[in-house]
Amino acid sequence: MTDDRGVHDVLIVGAGFAGMYLLHRLRAAGFDVLAVEAAPEVGGTWYHNRYPGLRCDVESLEYQYSWSEALRRGWRWSERFSAQPEILAYARWVADQLDLRRDIRFNTRVARAAWQDAAHHWIATTDAGETVSARHVVFATGALAVPRMPDIPGIDRYQGRLIHTADWPHDTVDVAGQTVGLIGTGSSGLQVATALAGKAGRLKVFQRSPAYSIPAQNRPLTDADYAAFLGNLPALDAMAMAHRGGIVCPLPTSGAQAVSAEERAQTLEDRWQHGGAFTFLSSFNDVQTDAGSNALVADFVRAKIRETVTDPDTAEKLVPRYLFATRRTCVDTGYYQIFNREGVELVDVSTDPIAEFTETGIRLASGVEHPLDTIILATGYDAMTGAFLAVEVTGREGLTNAQAWAEGPVNLLGLMVAGFPNLFTVTGPGSPSVLTNVIRSIEHHVDWLTRCFEDLRAQGIGVIEATPEAQADWVAHNNAISAGTLFTRTPSWYCGADIPGKPKVFMPYAGGLPAYRQKADGMAANGYAGFALTKAGVRA
Repeated sequence: MTDDRGVHDVLIVGAGFAGMYLLHRLRAAGFDVLAVEAAPEVGGTWYHNRYPGLRCDVESLEYQYSWSEALRRGWRWSERFSAQPEILAYARWVADQLDLRRDIRFNTRVARAAWQDAAHHWIATTDAGETVSARHVVFATGALAVPRMPDIPGIDRYQGRLIHTADWPHDTVDVAGQTVGLIGTGSSGLQVATALAGKAGRLKVFQRSPAYSIPAQNRPLTDADYAAFLGNLPALDAMAMAHRGGIVCPLPTSGAQAVSAEERAQTLEDRWQHGGAFTFLSSFNDVQTDAGSNALVADFVRAKIRETVTDPDTAEKLVPRYLFATRRTCVDTGYYQIFNREGVELVDVSTDPIAEFTETGIRLASGVEHPLDTIILATGYDAMTGAFLAVEVTGREGLTNAQAWAEGPVNLLGLMVAGFPNLFTVTGPGSPSVLTNVIRSIEHHVDWLTRCFEDLRAQGIGVIEATPEAQADWVAHNNAISAGTLFTRTPSWYCGADIPGKPKVFMPYAGGLPAYRQKADGMAANGYAGFALTKAGVRA
């Protein structure tokens, strides 16, 4: 079946927070827009991810749209760090408030998209064989959307219940009296472990590499919290937009080594008690660029782990040895404390790795077997590139996205890939995305795209595309910025290190949201410098 609305102005792939806001902005600007969403509801990652304990690591009052004061005043969060059901409820509420669903086609997954050079538009084909034509396509598919399965033999052999955190069942998962194995100790693993400790008969946490985690210090939000928030929106927004992470936090003014040991300890303690990773990371201005300062902050966190976990051997296994905050820093609601409970066991697989799944559980390389009733895979995602590469996209002269990104993602501003006219990505590689409060990054991308489409319409431009030269310059700039940080010294999903065969390049833009905004807005103001523009009806 072919779409019966002709050639749309814009096709949006995904109806999470990026797709929803883009649909609203473009529709209000008078464009013919269609959004398609693989799920039966809005919400994106907050629809698909529903494992126990799932919370956002950005505070609730900041993890919401800032562009509408009416939306901010109309929704009330219950906690400082919201749980998944409440975030999904918020997304649904926004869809209701803005009447978005009438232009979203649910249960629809784009399988292929091909550029029609003569006609200056794209034809997208769904997995059901339907086609949709659009002048522009925007992939708002998220950075963490494609689950990663572990590269461990025998997974199909296991006869118990096997659950990936990114594909948690909609029905209740009752683990009472069961022996549960959890593989993975990133953000998802920490959260689900904390939630299931005390509910499972026995919980075995299989850890290859420990994570740094900062306590959330979560609590209910009060009337006083809301009065302070709603009464100071302009100042809070200005503070967030000046911060490299797009969060409401004063900018640090000194390095960790530039203050006395006493002042440093007090600052870190204050931030630890305040809670939240973004705030803690903002204690000093050189934690992610200076190895000496990083070591001082890392030692503080390591000491906290040793203070919390009563068994010294377990504590030492939980202490990370790599540079602090060079992987995603977690936020927890009592993770380290669960290892003081009866029935919770840390299985260190860094020296005795998991060799295979068996019919009844897991066997380690040493031959030790762990019988398990349920195994939970908190093994993350094919981050940053997985969702875009899951679609077969063919641009100019038969160039595919897989070919263009064969040696790692390349693009201009994280927005356009050379050779793919009129096709955009939102908060993907090459943009600040996962290093920021992603809602702020989403809002900037959507506002930039809306202005871009309005400018193209006003000027009669039919085609916009990144030039290879500008793309190469942006990639080089990205690499230079990341090389000046400590991020590249630690293998992580930021650089594809968790996926066998994936190119090992640092993917997010490490220069911070304010610097990114300045560069992106500057290019737009300069007549979209770095982009080639072709008048409608003219062959490029």
